[in-house]
Amino acid sequence: MMAMPNTLSVLALFALFFVLSNNGAEASHKIYPQFQTLSVENVNQVHRTGYHFQPPRNWINDPNAPMYYKGLYHLFYQYNPKGAVWGNIVWAHSVSKDLINWESLEPALYPSKWFDNYGCWSGSATILPNGEPVIFYTGIADKNNSQIQNYAVPANLSDPYLREWVKPDDNPIVNPDVSVNGSAFRDPTTAWWADGHWRILIGSRRNHVGVAYLYRSRDLKKWAKTKQPLHSVQGTGMWECPDFFPVSSIGENGLDPSVNGQNVKHALKVSLDLTRYEYYTLGTYDNKKEKYFPDEGLVDGWAGLRLDYGNFYASKTFFDPSTNRRILWGWVNESDAVQQDTNKGWAGILSIPRKVWLDPSGKQLLQWPVVELEKLRGHNVQLSNQKLNQGDHVQVKGITVAQADVDVTFSFPSLDKAEPFDPKWAKLDALDVCAQKGSKAPGGLGPFGLLTLASENLEEFTPVFFKVFKAVDKHKVLLCSDARSSSLGEGLYKPSFAGFVDVDLTDKKLSLRSLIDHSVVESFGAGGRTAITSRVYPTIAVFEKAHLYVFNNGSETITVENLNAWSMNLPVMNVPIKNRGGENPRNE
Repeated sequence: MMAMPNTLSVLALFALFFVLSNNGAEASHKIYPQFQTLSVENVNQVHRTGYHFQPPRNWINDPNAPMYYKGLYHLFYQYNPKGAVWGNIVWAHSVSKDLINWESLEPALYPSKWFDNYGCWSGSATILPNGEPVIFYTGIADKNNSQIQNYAVPANLSDPYLREWVKPDDNPIVNPDVSVNGSAFRDPTTAWWADGHWRILIGSRRNHVGVAYLYRSRDLKKWAKTKQPLHSVQGTGMWECPDFFPVSSIGENGLDPSVNGQNVKHALKVSLDLTRYEYYTLGTYDNKKEKYFPDEGLVDGWAGLRLDYGNFYASKTFFDPSTNRRILWGWVNESDAVQQDTNKGWAGILSIPRKVWLDPSGKQLLQWPVVELEKLRGHNVQLSNQKLNQGDHVQVKGITVAQADVDVTFSFPSLDKAEPFDPKWAKLDALDVCAQKGSKAPGGLGPFGLLTLASENLEEFTPVFFKVFKAVDKHKVLLCSDARSSSLGEGLYKPSFAGFVDVDLTDKKLSLRSLIDHSVVESFGAGGRTAITSRVYPTIAVFEKAHLYVFNNGSETITVENLNAWSMNLPVMNVPIKNRGGENPRNE
């Protein structure tokens, strides 16, 4: 993904960014052949993250097939070993005991057979009932971008590190039939079992209809397409990286992919190739009819619910049986220009892994950084009962704020000063409302929140803030992460990301947690009801010159009831693993 100036329209983004046409074939990344094999000599550290997942250099995109096997978390991801732009893609492979500290292995998959000679693209992992893992992935078979589905298995199941993978000669296992667009047919999901058959989804499109094709198999090798897709939606375009999983309506525990029945809903998430964001619905999976039915009242399309309202794409969840959690990863791409990526020698990071569960209302998913992240917390500072009048901004001192974890609860005495919600805004995306109102304009109840990665004189800052409006029947809460003031640098895409927060304001409190990491601000509003990730590239507010403030530009007085901020220590990040043999990592 190349960065775009913030003046470009959505249509320009579509045309310039993401849909590459070549004799009718489709791909989803802008291609720069002159940079694909440009070796990286030096890595610029200025905007590299400290505790987010990224390789030491070069390009990274989709998290492919996270899984847990014999005491280790495995993460596979799309990686260019030869340059800092998309191309030469292999399945890089890293392992961890705690989701935070990572060691790298040799690539698990790379083009080597006739069925993937032109690319090993995204896919998923499935853990079989006997505990054995299998990978499903999209192979590119020819220069016409023909997309077929393959599988791979470990060469040595006794090796908990799963160093070597075998691509059997009976591949491919799924070929597109004449009814399927063979150049828009990719990203198989984790398989699930029901009524004597395994099932997977494959993302596709028919003209402008987004499609999740459903395939069934008894043996994981011979697959047949069902008569109708599991689900499809007119006008949404190509569905990439579909994810389909059950969630419990009781408690926060995750569920194995094959669970269905009472007290279970299903989530269907798709990544939209046209818009480069994702949306999801919640609903009912009928495995007899082989159909998914979204809950009544949910928007099933571009304006639907999102896991993250910012720079977050190609996400993937997996069930962690060791802790009974469902865990989410997302790709957080750069927002600078491709030449800047080649100059700095790297591009792309992954989000902090997040626990995902169903909100008690049953109307949305909640998400929160995995608890293991807290092991990196270092020095702590606190604020409590800090009053913020209109125009105030109070500095949070005493920690390394360019690499920090900040958790704050704001309160307000009344909702009376909330501004009216303009009915015209109901037709706008939340980010348009954020762009209109901003963090600087005086308001009623808000804007208030954090000024992250701020320079001392506020030439640069990335505000993450709330603004409360009074609608006809209830109050509407807007959470914004606004990059427009984030940098004095040129050639950057600096959008106003935003989402509405479905939260009860009876107690007149709003909470915010922001993970700040040099060039990324990953924020969670109201206990994880709304998440927004922004990429930013300050030129002044870097390293020790970065500052953090709490602020209020609304006429209603805001109280910082409690703020905890921690400097974040560095994890082990993709150090090449030693030759450990086949020992059990849980006994190390």
